[in-house]
Amino acid sequence: MGISPWLLSTPLMEELYGKDARLCPSSHGEATFVFSQSRPLDLIELEQLLASVGWSRRPQRLVKRALENSLLTIGLWSHDPSIPRLVGFARCTGDGVLEATVWDVVVHPVWQGSGLGKELMKYVLELLRTMRVQRVTLFADPGVVDFYLRQGWTLEPKGRRCAFWYAN
Repeated sequence: MGISPWLLSTPLMEELYGKDARLCPSSHGEATFVFSQSRPLDLIELEQLLASVGWSRRPQRLVKRALENSLLTIGLWSHDPSIPRLVGFARCTGDGVLEATVWDVVVHPVWQGSGLGKELMKYVLELLRTMRVQRVTLFADPGVVDFYLRQGWTLEPKGRRCAFWYAN
């Protein structure tokens, strides 16, 4: 499955989310969700999303630098033609060839359980496969490790916080 089949081509969608925008499959029938790497992230909206899952506040200037230095930043929006809402996020760091690390995967609690986290991770891995990254690591809190195990990630030897996915 490639990325292009779900690219959005309508002028409104391109204007709102960028040329790389892609629909996100969801089990929630009444809402439309969109992935984008190019829609600018509002740092306050991102901070609110992270706070919604209980993460501690980070200085905005550092978050801005972290985003600028990331290999990938992906926003997941609940589509609304007037004001799209950021409901999910993930970012990756790394060299883009041999190694990448996934950080800050989050889906707003209102939308958890509707498959958005799984689709977000599938999208991240598709992008990394396109780059031909050989190995992906992920740091996950103990409370969400089972989520990643169900998707085929392998725990690090001590089985605590880190998981691995290999391109092969």
